[in-house]
Amino acid sequence: MDYIYIVAGLIGLFFGGEALVRGSVGIAKRLGMSSLLIGLTVVGFGTSTPELLVSVQAALNDVPAIAIGNIVGSNIANILLIGGLTCLVWPIRVSGATLKRDTGVMIAAALVLVPIFVTGQMGRLTGFLLLAGLIGYLVWAYLQPGDAAEDDVDGAVPKSIPVSVLWVVGGLVVLIFGARFLVTGATDIARDFGLSEAFIGLTIVAVGTSLPELATSIIAAFRKQSEIAIGNIVGSNIFNVLGILGVTALIAPIPVEARFLTFDLPVMIAASVLFAALLLTRPIVGRGLGVGLLILYVVYVYVAQ
Repeated sequence: MDYIYIVAGLIGLFFGGEALVRGSVGIAKRLGMSSLLIGLTVVGFGTSTPELLVSVQAALNDVPAIAIGNIVGSNIANILLIGGLTCLVWPIRVSGATLKRDTGVMIAAALVLVPIFVTGQMGRLTGFLLLAGLIGYLVWAYLQPGDAAEDDVDGAVPKSIPVSVLWVVGGLVVLIFGARFLVTGATDIARDFGLSEAFIGLTIVAVGTSLPELATSIIAAFRKQSEIAIGNIVGSNIFNVLGILGVTALIAPIPVEARFLTFDLPVMIAASVLFAALLLTRPIVGRGLGVGLLILYVVYVYVAQ
């Protein structure tokens, strides 16, 4: 039954990602909004919904290692795994005045976890401050949205805003159920093999809940929507830290295992800095660099055991 859950989850994630990209690009086009802003908000935050559900549920079920490992592992997977695969599908071409701001916020969100993890506890005050940071970022992004969308879009994009919104909502619903099926099946199988909760959270659950981002970014790459693909990754990483950890800590304060501070968080910070450097210093992030990111992810998973 667990394997059926995995297959059903993968199918749901693919079709949900396709619908989400269509609707999001349609909104960007109709409103004249920046594709990067759409990727950072509607797509990036929407595809992070599975991480939110899993982390909150894990905290309430008294498995904090999965709650935190899910977020840290998802951010690492977003950059190294999803970023790498996206580059393989279509070399990334992203530009715009807001890119430096958004990657800077992504790095800052990762760094702010260092003093929090040093205390060994995430309480409600911490959760409140993280959420306040997210709200501040959203206001900033809204006031400085960047250039209007100019990417080439094929005829499959919805022709009106209401239809586009329906595509987005429908895509998100399918993504949520697909991710839930996948995580349930994968987690049960992993536990049967005796893997630790921290490792399950950092790898299997993290990759499972990141599959909406994977499906969305790869589909966006196939459609040559580089800004949607990259905005999805950067926006998801920001939302994972500020939004999901914030909400989780508000609902159920959680302890932080020492391994997250000494190993996994430094990897997440290093991956964030590397990704930002590639996006800001190169006009095109090609397939060779994509392979490099994938190799780094394989090394991380091997060492994380």
